[in-house]
Amino acid sequence: MEISKAELSSAAAAASSARPTELMGAEILVKSLQAEGVQHLWGYPGGAVLYIYDALYKQDTIQHVLVRHEQAAVHAADGFARATGEVGVALVTSGPGLTNAVTGIATAYTDSIPLVVISGQTATAAIGTDAFQECDTVGITRPIVKHNFLVKDVRDIAATMKKAFHIARSGRPGPVVVDIPKDVSFKKAAWTGYPQSVEMRSYNPVKKGHSGQIRKALQLLLSAKRPYIYTGGGVLLGNACNELRTLVDMLGMPVTHTLMGLGAYPASERKYLGMLGMHGTIEANNAMQNCDVLLAVGARFDDRVIGNPKHFLSVERKIIHIDIDPSSISKRVRVDVPIVGDVKDVLGELIAMLRENPARPDAGALAAWWDTIEGWRERDCLRYDNSNPAVIKPQYVVETLFNMTRDSDTYITSDVGQHQMWAAQYYRFDEPRRWINSGGLGTMGVGIPYAMGVKLAKPDAEVFCITGEGSVQMNIQELSTCLQHNTPIKICSLNNRYLGMVRQWQEIEYSGRYSHSYMDALPDFVKLAEAYGHVGLLIERPEDVEPALREARRLKDRTVFLDFRTDPSENVFPMVQAGKGITEMLLGTDDL
Repeated sequence: MEISKAELSSAAAAASSARPTELMGAEILVKSLQAEGVQHLWGYPGGAVLYIYDALYKQDTIQHVLVRHEQAAVHAADGFARATGEVGVALVTSGPGLTNAVTGIATAYTDSIPLVVISGQTATAAIGTDAFQECDTVGITRPIVKHNFLVKDVRDIAATMKKAFHIARSGRPGPVVVDIPKDVSFKKAAWTGYPQSVEMRSYNPVKKGHSGQIRKALQLLLSAKRPYIYTGGGVLLGNACNELRTLVDMLGMPVTHTLMGLGAYPASERKYLGMLGMHGTIEANNAMQNCDVLLAVGARFDDRVIGNPKHFLSVERKIIHIDIDPSSISKRVRVDVPIVGDVKDVLGELIAMLRENPARPDAGALAAWWDTIEGWRERDCLRYDNSNPAVIKPQYVVETLFNMTRDSDTYITSDVGQHQMWAAQYYRFDEPRRWINSGGLGTMGVGIPYAMGVKLAKPDAEVFCITGEGSVQMNIQELSTCLQHNTPIKICSLNNRYLGMVRQWQEIEYSGRYSHSYMDALPDFVKLAEAYGHVGLLIERPEDVEPALREARRLKDRTVFLDFRTDPSENVFPMVQAGKGITEMLLGTDDL
């Protein structure tokens, strides 16, 4: 079977064929992916998926990216999805192929990222017999997927794929696993075309919010003396950033984002108070605690945002919560006006009501609230000591990168740790989907695969991975993938020779007992990068930071690994310790 661009001028063309043809299950799967508009697929072959790989070999519309580890395949598809809003797709074999992918699936699930992960399975007759490379894919992934399927009949492949993509992208997005036994991929069935629609009686996510509740929300906002707008990743996932910006500007109210929401409202605007939460700004956290009306949009009130719930609830306030997922509302904090619906639709209706209503918030009260906020802002809680000419401060690297790239089309991926927080604090995102990181699960090793996925989706953009010498080694083998598939990313490793966030907690909470947090046998990253066919740069002095970044940007078609030797004693501040309230912040070493 030859599947070509000429044959597939549109996905619907096959559906109009009067004479159905018989295709192998693997061929039906590939045609289904083509019908969904899939152009990129990350994967790793194995025995259970070889018929699928054979079908991929015979077509030229889907680019398959061969990774070096299945975890990276899912992370790369995840990064692609975060940057584009499209469904990312990964393909892994049975057994260890699937179990290697579990971390990537769980990462996407926690952050509500739309993925379809196709896994091979042992032949249907052998399922349950402990066959070679068999595992219970459905059982293993059940807690970390939005849904999963085991396809036992080749005639069900197309309909199952239609359902999988629909579930992944609609409602609250998330990963869907489709497990396909090897014999199902080999057997043949009549191909009459990809389904044009999907009906699932048990799955009908609400899109339109309740107009009465939206009207109540507007009345609360207009009556507020100390209003605050708190947004999360749901605003980006729901493509509601324009609506959010319109609402904030119409009302003149302060706004904050979670780690996952950065870029929804421009960080360069005065109404943005910075990120809130465990490493949030004074002004963002104090406003969260002291507001009288809080509008929460696409956010979860998670532990890293509100700290101790009892402390948060000690101040009386009215809370409006908009979310596509009803289970997220009043899950941790009781709210006064719950609104279930698509955030884009709900904010759009709220804006329409506001335009029809001549009333506006009390100008005097709002001005007094802004005066209070500016007083907090004057503390300049992100100021750091950069006076030592012999030491590179990690914050300085991020600030320099931001100042150099602020006017270009730039995407920043990060791994997890101190470097992630410094990137979130000091790289000021003005646009959505430019900040690609693991929030809810906090997965180390995502940075390079995320960057690969973003670069493939956005080949003309600059893609920087901000990482640490600990996280980067968890998927550093993907430097080989970067070379083979020509994804020239720039890797900025803030190398402090420690598992920095672990060391920081050990310093503060464990009396400086640095148990296994020191990296005692690091590789020469410059030579390692060169061994993979890339460019490596070692930067040890502050005056070399900007020239090194400039050189990396000049090498547009090369992957560059920048090994910044940073201050090993630097901590991330502000910081809210576990069990504390969000206004009980440590602002520097003097507070320790």
